[in-house]
Amino acid sequence: MIRAAIFDMDGLLIDSEPLWRAVEVEVFGAIGVPLTEAMCHQTTGLRIDDVVAYWRARHPWPEPENAQVEERIVRRMIETIRERGETKRGVETALAWARGAGLRLALASSSPLRIIDAVLERLGIADRFEVVRSAEKEPWGKPHPAIFLTTAVALGVRPEECLVFEDSITGLIAAKAARMRCVCVPETWPAHDPRFVLADACLPSLEEVGDRLLA
Repeated sequence: MIRAAIFDMDGLLIDSEPLWRAVEVEVFGAIGVPLTEAMCHQTTGLRIDDVVAYWRARHPWPEPENAQVEERIVRRMIETIRERGETKRGVETALAWARGAGLRLALASSSPLRIIDAVLERLGIADRFEVVRSAEKEPWGKPHPAIFLTTAVALGVRPEECLVFEDSITGLIAAKAARMRCVCVPETWPAHDPRFVLADACLPSLEEVGDRLLA
């Protein structure tokens, strides 16, 4: 029995993946890393410290330290979200359906809490979620299931009673590792990664969310 719906944020509730790519190209380019927007797809869904470590391992730079790069990206993302963050299609439909189905709602994101707060304020949906969790304090980020397991504990439900909504392979793997059902809305639908076959359902947008998912 499904008792709770857990929503990812970036690329699912807010159209932020293009913003992330632009900011990462800008910040990494300033320290000499030849990052392109196409290359950014390699780290979609990862926590920001994992993103910085990923690119430093492949294109080492002498300075600044990783934490400084992370801070630059976070600050620039917050600015960008406040300036031009846009709600993804179907968000209101999905949230209304989940509430109408009697599910408890939570948000679980790889993003730092400061970015989550900026997004919720920009979209005006802060009051929709009973629980809001960031993976920044978890020992491991996605694809590790820690963030989803912590969210289930906060909701007071078992992992197998949770339905996760995700847009990335990284998030899908984390949800399935947590023993949760997972519905995916791939950014590149319909030409999406074949690994999305692992999801319990794949949808072109959150507008397609409805009672058939619980059935």
